[in-house]
Amino acid sequence: MNHRHVPDSDPVGWIALLCLGFFLLGLVRLTVPSIPYFDEVHYLPAARGWLESGAWLNREHPPLGKQIIAVSIAVFGDNPTGWRLPSLIFGTLTLYSAMRALWFASFSRFASIAYGILFATGFALFVHSRIAMLDIFMVGFFAFALWQCVAAMREPETGRKRLAAAGVALGLAMASKWNVVILAMIPGLAFLALRASAGRRRLLTSQRGLPVPGISLLEAAVWLGAVPLTVYSATYLPAFFAPEQPLEPGGFIALHRTILEMQSSVVTPHPYQSNWMDWMLNKRAIWYLYEAVDGAQRGVLLIGNPLTMLLGLPALAWSVWVGLTRQRWDALAVALMFAVSLGMWIVVNKPIQFYYHYFLPSAFLLAALALALAELKERGWKWPAFAVLGASVAVFVYFHPILSAAELPGKQSFTAWMWLEGWR
Repeated sequence: MNHRHVPDSDPVGWIALLCLGFFLLGLVRLTVPSIPYFDEVHYLPAARGWLESGAWLNREHPPLGKQIIAVSIAVFGDNPTGWRLPSLIFGTLTLYSAMRALWFASFSRFASIAYGILFATGFALFVHSRIAMLDIFMVGFFAFALWQCVAAMREPETGRKRLAAAGVALGLAMASKWNVVILAMIPGLAFLALRASAGRRRLLTSQRGLPVPGISLLEAAVWLGAVPLTVYSATYLPAFFAPEQPLEPGGFIALHRTILEMQSSVVTPHPYQSNWMDWMLNKRAIWYLYEAVDGAQRGVLLIGNPLTMLLGLPALAWSVWVGLTRQRWDALAVALMFAVSLGMWIVVNKPIQFYYHYFLPSAFLLAALALALAELKERGWKWPAFAVLGASVAVFVYFHPILSAAELPGKQSFTAWMWLEGWR
């Protein structure tokens, strides 16, 4: 929690307005290209399989994200709108939940709104909100879970229902993509650490003290432990009825060993592969699309905003410093979440990695930058804080044509944005 005792006025109206603007901008050329591109070629057939015959395809990832796409196809048709509209909805949910989480953590009006601007113009959220991939569902559910957990600490009278909602969301996040599994443990471990630090004699059953008065450790273990695992497992129920190679009773654990083996077995070098150092320095991009399609040369580039990805690094260092020296727990928590979400990729047995694995860590990096800009503003340095936000928007506008598949003049048009060799 932040050092603030008296919160600013809740900016929920501005947050909602910013999310509406993000959604409307995401609708522009949402159906371009009109053909599947990048990893849509894997996930759309899997979604159609669930929808048409219950076929269980793309088994190296959990099923929920593809099931969500399948529902959208059933409602809106097997077309670009049906493929991609769920991603835009979840991208907007991600933006709203992330801002609400930072509001409850910091009680800073400026930091919450600044975070929304930085996150919306940070490139990764926008690009993944416009493509039928699994990452946006994972991040959306996890952001919602964080919002509910932090709000439960601020408003303990709503703690039970918020922790229950967080538990469901954590299970759904894991059922969308495994990248969030380690982070999904943090809320429960944080509850344990904070309750243990209170020195209660009845550690398991006491309902007094941080993080949520009125909730015992045993009850928290249900909401943040048992419920996520139950929800996650339930998303596999259709797999037991798949027409080919259904999931056998008693085979659930073995399935996960198989998934781990599939994830670690990809060792063939890829031209777009990168590592965690490349991600932090924003050195290696991925072209999701660059070809002549729908009557014009078009491109979709995944890279981080070249301004805020680098400014976020000293902001993370500041977050650790003020967290340890001034007990700014909001800043320290953001830095911890960044370290955990990035550290997983440093130690995990996945030889071939890509920049989109930095999606979650970069979300926490931008939260740290928002908190640092709020600190500058509070200390009277208003112009640098507003200048960074304005510059982030300006850079986003400049790159927007190759983030949104806009019509380009010709095949060599991409060179206008290639500031680094590794972006080609």
